[in-house]
Amino acid sequence: MTGKTATLTVGDKSIDLPIYSGTLGPDVIDVKDVLSNGYFTYDPGFMATSACESKITFIDGDKGILLHRGYPIDQLAEQSDYLETCYLLLNGELPNAEQKVAFEKLITNHTMVHEQLQFFYRGFRRDAHPMAVMCGVVGALSAFYHDSLDINNPEHRHIAAIRLIAKMPTMAAMSYKYSMGQPFMYPRNDLSYSENFLHMMFATPCEEYKVNPIIAKAMDRIFVLHADHEQNASTSTVRLTGSTGANPYACIAAGIAALWGPSHGGANEAVLKMLDEIGDVSNLDNFIARVKDKNDSTKLMGFGHRVYKNFDPRAKVMKQTCDEVLTALGINDPQLELAMKLEEIALNDEYFVKRKLYPNVDFYSGIILKAIGIPTSMFTVIFALGRTPGWIAHWLEMHSASYKIGRPRQLYTGSVQRDFVPVDKR
Repeated sequence: MTGKTATLTVGDKSIDLPIYSGTLGPDVIDVKDVLSNGYFTYDPGFMATSACESKITFIDGDKGILLHRGYPIDQLAEQSDYLETCYLLLNGELPNAEQKVAFEKLITNHTMVHEQLQFFYRGFRRDAHPMAVMCGVVGALSAFYHDSLDINNPEHRHIAAIRLIAKMPTMAAMSYKYSMGQPFMYPRNDLSYSENFLHMMFATPCEEYKVNPIIAKAMDRIFVLHADHEQNASTSTVRLTGSTGANPYACIAAGIAALWGPSHGGANEAVLKMLDEIGDVSNLDNFIARVKDKNDSTKLMGFGHRVYKNFDPRAKVMKQTCDEVLTALGINDPQLELAMKLEEIALNDEYFVKRKLYPNVDFYSGIILKAIGIPTSMFTVIFALGRTPGWIAHWLEMHSASYKIGRPRQLYTGSVQRDFVPVDKR
């Protein structure tokens, strides 16, 4: 509470509304008293609405700042690793050396999934989208772990959090293997989190698979850079679902469903689709001209961001990682060459620079995943894998304090009350 108030005047009525200040960001006007005075507020897309109080992530879109528990995302991506970032999001502080080892061991010891879960996969068609599979399988975990479903028990919440972070790579890799008609690969406790995921994705029983350390590092960075992003659509969905008292597995499954939307988690897949449509470097001039034409609906995917009005702070690290991967693999792919040429044009063309349409994290992540050999259908699954600790952190934060069930209001514009007319008189 700042001691300051805002006054809303409606006709001859004035409503005093308290103003709150966070540690960072703009002040917030508490509008709940508007309801008792007979009004709702109207904010389509929740562009100016704070639905909760949180200590996890802060974003300043104008300045290109993204902080996890106060730590800049570029420092975490370059100096930390994914599991350490998971610990930070869940616990609020970075672990010391002993805590880090214990947390990594705890996650590693829970990577196996129940053996009967494999039969759940077989209920899907072979050509089912991996995100459809993930929605079902993650939600089904509540049927396997009855021992940790009491959301009012802190220990149960902790166990569920560890299980979700640990098992998500296993379930994601299984969804890929199932679509390929290949046998599932068990997790290995001697590998790191990202190494283990790559092993389960690409290894087969008939030959040894050696994980490229540069690829493993790139995969780990992709996870870090997607770990959390404040109150986005999927995180808000997890919180809204959690406010009903739903079990944690159902809440995360709801987040996965929300992430599946092409306007949210499907952006990097849309980048490759755009490159497919361009086809060749020789078609770039025509494509750029269409993007600039206000009468043309052609969009430049992977550039600009709804939140970041300057630059995406994750993109710089992702570009560095992209360069490292392409150099290490020595890939000569026309589509990747096209992507690099498009990046060059966008960074130097006055039209895009003036509008601050810089490459975002989705532009580079799509290129990296394609170079690694991951199909586009798995892109959003990997996003969901990386975002899991963020979803869980918000779910834990909500349940560690008092909360109300989410219940947005509406501006009703339908018919006024009318009497029913029997069908023979209509």
